[in-house]
Amino acid sequence: MKDLVILAADKDLQHAMKGVLARPEALGIRAVEADIFVEPQHDPACARNGVEFISNFSRQYDHGLLMFDHRGSGMETISPMALQNKLNQKLAHSAWGERAKAIVLAPELEVWIWNDSPHIDEVAGWKNRNPSLRPWLIDNGWLQKGEVKPARPKEAFDQALRAARKPRSASLYEQIAKKVSLRRCKDASFLELKRLLSQWFRPEGQTLLE
Repeated sequence: MKDLVILAADKDLQHAMKGVLARPEALGIRAVEADIFVEPQHDPACARNGVEFISNFSRQYDHGLLMFDHRGSGMETISPMALQNKLNQKLAHSAWGERAKAIVLAPELEVWIWNDSPHIDEVAGWKNRNPSLRPWLIDNGWLQKGEVKPARPKEAFDQALRAARKPRSASLYEQIAKKVSLRRCKDASFLELKRLLSQWFRPEGQTLLE
């Protein structure tokens, strides 16, 4: 059996997870053998049918993750945590039992991107630009003074790329995930991801009590 299967809502999330999993030492886990599938119908299909899809792999992988954005899922009337709990209950009653979990990103993947790392400016095409990225975000109404993350993280990222004339690509998410400090992201969904990975894939020789 392989270690992990992930159903991701789009290629952006797929590449972000490739970048994250490429850094086991930064996560405090052992190297993980993972396959990441992309749902062609994106977030709504993940929310509706993701549990059924990923359940097909319960005998081929030790663990599974169902990951998608809350915004655009068609389930916005339910809070992200309530939706995540609902999906986790379905997974617990599936062939996976407790070996698979859902992670609902609120509002969306790009909330993971925004921190004070200089690598974001570099990947987004803002290195050595004047003004720098964060002042530009504030001046253009995408970021409030004193805040780290824009209220509309995806739109802010897209506008920043457009202003820098940087072509949008899913590979940008992998580049960011491979470069930024994983300790900087305090988003609840990312902390849950780290918790699950450390629970499932402890370094060789490390016990649960350690």
